[in-house]
Amino acid sequence: MEQLFQIATWTIAASYYLLVAVVALRVALKRRVVGVSFAWLLLIFIIPIVGVLVYMLFGERFLGRKRKRRASKLYNQLRLWFSQLEQQNPRYRSNLGPHAHPIHRLCVKQLGIPSTLGNRLQLLTSPELIFASFLDDIANAQQSIQLEFYIWHPGGQADVVAEQLMVAAKRGVKVHLILDAAGSRDFFNSRWPAAMTAAGIHVIGALTVNPLKMFLRRMDIRLHRKIVVIDNQIGYSGSMNMVDPAFFKQDAGVGQWIDVMLRINGPAVTTLGAIHAWDWQVEGGEAMQPLLPDSFADDHGACSEFALQVIPSGTALPSNVIQQVLLLGIYHATKRITLCAPYFVPSEHLLEALITAAARGVEVEIILPDKNDSLMVGWASRSFFAELLEAGVSIYRFQGGLLHTKAVLFDDEHCLIGSVNLDMRSLQLNSEVTLALDDPALCLQLKQLLAGYRNSSYAMNYHLWRQRPLPSKLLEQFFYMFAPLL
Repeated sequence: MEQLFQIATWTIAASYYLLVAVVALRVALKRRVVGVSFAWLLLIFIIPIVGVLVYMLFGERFLGRKRKRRASKLYNQLRLWFSQLEQQNPRYRSNLGPHAHPIHRLCVKQLGIPSTLGNRLQLLTSPELIFASFLDDIANAQQSIQLEFYIWHPGGQADVVAEQLMVAAKRGVKVHLILDAAGSRDFFNSRWPAAMTAAGIHVIGALTVNPLKMFLRRMDIRLHRKIVVIDNQIGYSGSMNMVDPAFFKQDAGVGQWIDVMLRINGPAVTTLGAIHAWDWQVEGGEAMQPLLPDSFADDHGACSEFALQVIPSGTALPSNVIQQVLLLGIYHATKRITLCAPYFVPSEHLLEALITAAARGVEVEIILPDKNDSLMVGWASRSFFAELLEAGVSIYRFQGGLLHTKAVLFDDEHCLIGSVNLDMRSLQLNSEVTLALDDPALCLQLKQLLAGYRNSSYAMNYHLWRQRPLPSKLLEQFFYMFAPLL
């Protein structure tokens, strides 16, 4: 009996070490950034069994074969539509600025998406302005409303929007709402899905979390876009979820969330609508044929003659396009770079690009919230401060709430605004959307907004930061080792 027990013990041990060896070899053979591979190997060897299990669940960008095939097939059809969009308005090619030109070429090559001209743009910088604009446009909708959010949290103005959407649906407007199933779990557990469906609104939960399928599809890759399209004429995108900051995460101790949304009236709206239609069909919804731009009447002032590029990422798309766009902007900047994000855990490439920019004399500023609702991200983010400060990068810690705005301004003349955080999850895993534009008026407005954020922040000092307590340094270093996985 004792001999049988020893054989069983040795068999289990040998099987486990064989499993670890196989998984470690798979990690090593994947063409990843070295830091990412090192972090996974560290987790696998330091935490027995759990590390292997975590890698099997979250280690690879795997969304299921059927979903990937469906998404690829649908996107191939969408690329044909984008080619029609480009043929309809070829004039944009002569209006690309020095920053926009390489970004446009990358997006056309990788995604098939062209830039557009003739968009009227409005940067909305407070929840009051954003919700007022939402409600006004919903009230005037005549044909269709498409919405896509990571989080819809019931309460306050979000409930008012829900009521107005139901009113619109009852008068015959087609309303399609797609929400991330995990990010919007409070919504799906509330009365609103049933009420909206009864009113005629089509509601889909994207990337549903099913424990029975956790080994067949990675559960932590999320739909993180923020998109609203009304009548194929008016669109919104930016950083704000469908939440009223006065009713959202009030017990988190970080203050109210601060966001921006860009309101667009023009041909770029149809690109946002096409992305929504693609996501809708990928998640099993009925076919939605994206519409090419109609003629856009100039009712509210002159249209912009500067290019606007819509840049999505996600299922069946190249995983690194938005990071490549960000790196292009950093390497082309000659005077100033200002980055604003709630979650800052840079990849090796992004970190090196920022340090190199500072080394060649570019003024680099990073504006981050002083308090963060993610403990791990907060500590991991701080682990990069010393290196950046030493290189001459200015870091500002915003004290007026959780600064959730995601924006980058290059040389005060080109900017990125969207849903993308400056971390590996946003840049390489989640489905995101960002807007790249070089409209001078919009860039000036963004510059003034970022200056306001900076004025509500305190600047970090390299010498003072080096004197922080040893326990803090150890915690930062611990989370730094796993930063590529956050």
